[in-house]
Amino acid sequence: MSQRPVVVIGNFDGVHRGHVELLRSAQTLEPGAPLVVVTFWPHPMSVVRPDQTPLLLAPLQRRLDLLGEYGASDVVVVEFTPEVAGWSPARFVDEVIRPLDPRRVVVGENFRFGFRAAGILDTLAELGHGSFEVTGVPLLTDGTQPSSSTLIRQAVAEGDLGRVRELSDHGFRFDGVVVKGDQRGRELGFPTANVAVPPGLAVPADGVYAGWVTRLDVPDADRWPAAISVGTNPTFDGLERRVEAYVLDRDDLELYGVNIAVEFYARLRGQVKYAGIDALVVQMHVDVEHARQLLHAS
Repeated sequence: MSQRPVVVIGNFDGVHRGHVELLRSAQTLEPGAPLVVVTFWPHPMSVVRPDQTPLLLAPLQRRLDLLGEYGASDVVVVEFTPEVAGWSPARFVDEVIRPLDPRRVVVGENFRFGFRAAGILDTLAELGHGSFEVTGVPLLTDGTQPSSSTLIRQAVAEGDLGRVRELSDHGFRFDGVVVKGDQRGRELGFPTANVAVPPGLAVPADGVYAGWVTRLDVPDADRWPAAISVGTNPTFDGLERRVEAYVLDRDDLELYGVNIAVEFYARLRGQVKYAGIDALVVQMHVDVEHARQLLHAS
């Protein structure tokens, strides 16, 4: 880079409003400078405390895409390994930050780094003295609590999509490759795109939702309104948890093997085990109409 960048460091899971504020602060402090984001993969907790690893709000590619949308010129992904977890604060700076030759490093005021989180904001400033400036940005709050990935995970787990939108500059989205399911939806008149739920990723609480489906393999693809089911299909005694999206009024879509985005807008109801197929079909018609009305008004 011909111009020294401003570097922002963080996990950025979900790229919520607090993260966006951090990026905007960096751009305001160093207008015109390239904005380089340093993030970590996998989540550091999966290495230092595997039993406490949080469910991630987005896969790595989604994180990279969002960071780019919010102004990152480049994103440096640090592979977080046991060796990296054991680096001293000084080595972290030497290995990760100095090669980027930043004019300024911007982090949240609660930033911790190095072995056992020994480094704090003052440590970073001392290590950067004479090489780069350091700015700690106050945490963005919703009026009572700092905006955080933890709060968003809780809202997602509860199916509270309105709360998710309050905490982020975008709604919750689940990406995945469409796989063949039981094909019962097609038989019932509601063909669905089925996406398996991989371990480690957050998914809304079991139930039925209104939202949208978008192909990710087609540039500027249409955003289709959809009714979305999350769960195990208890009416059919299913065991595998999955996301199933019915694109409203479409039975001509061939999406097997296609990577899609499923955006959740609002929860319609919880998951219910019906006494038979007829009762389920009646409810599915109700769900589709409810989804249609909500999405039309959104």
